[in-house]
Amino acid sequence: MRVILVSYSAQGFAVLQGVCERVGHTPVAYLHARSLSPGGPTRSGAGSVIGEITDRIPQGIDLLLPGSKKVLAKTLHEYGADLMICYGFPWKFPPSALRATSLGAINVHTSMLPKYRGPIPVNWAIRNGDPEIGVTIHRMDEEFDSGGILIQESGIVLDDDVLPERIWSAVDGFISRLLPAALERVSEGFPGVAQCAASASYAGWMEPEFFRIDWGHTRSRIHNQVRAARFGSSGTSGPAAWVADERIRVLRTSLEPADGVEVKCADGPLWIVESMPG
Repeated sequence: MRVILVSYSAQGFAVLQGVCERVGHTPVAYLHARSLSPGGPTRSGAGSVIGEITDRIPQGIDLLLPGSKKVLAKTLHEYGADLMICYGFPWKFPPSALRATSLGAINVHTSMLPKYRGPIPVNWAIRNGDPEIGVTIHRMDEEFDSGGILIQESGIVLDDDVLPERIWSAVDGFISRLLPAALERVSEGFPGVAQCAASASYAGWMEPEFFRIDWGHTRSRIHNQVRAARFGSSGTSGPAAWVADERIRVLRTSLEPADGVEVKCADGPLWIVESMPG
């Protein structure tokens, strides 16, 4: 098959490219979003990401950086591709873009759908105290992450200190193992297993209150809040809190006694073991 690859990072493209090459499919173009919404401002750090993608893209493959949806379907259609493979794209594809390839589009999502549809499923799994996450590959339709499931597997453990490098490395391994089977099922015309809408949940962007700690909440809720914020910022920031009349950013906490500042929560103590001025 001739395929168009869609991803948020150079590493994401590399994983998809590697699978396609291994199973005999031919990528003809890369598609990347430089903004979080069509026509929106270029997101912080987009230039360095695009530079890394450009440095690593194989010779002869185009890199598409659309500013809007206006010509997206027409541009994709002109490649005469069979399938679009997506792993991280913040825009909702219009139906015309999903029809621009003969076999439609499939998406890699880092949750066990229909749980945690939306842009940041891993962050929400950490916030909710889930012990693990999984990877789902599904057909794309007009809504976010709601199409038929081609294949999925759980088993990526969320440690107490969730390191992004370890999680994304594990996700890459799952993609490398699951995507070939998903592509074979697409080529066979398998529509995917319909998702149960009643079981669906949404993992949208965190609300403003998430970035402030209320010591009136339970210790586990606050601990997971800090874990999720740490993961989302790659350890560089955390939710704000007032401790002894000082405003700080809480980077790491412990549910067990540890060196650090002990604070009282609704149901017991929590220890702040790493923080920064807030």
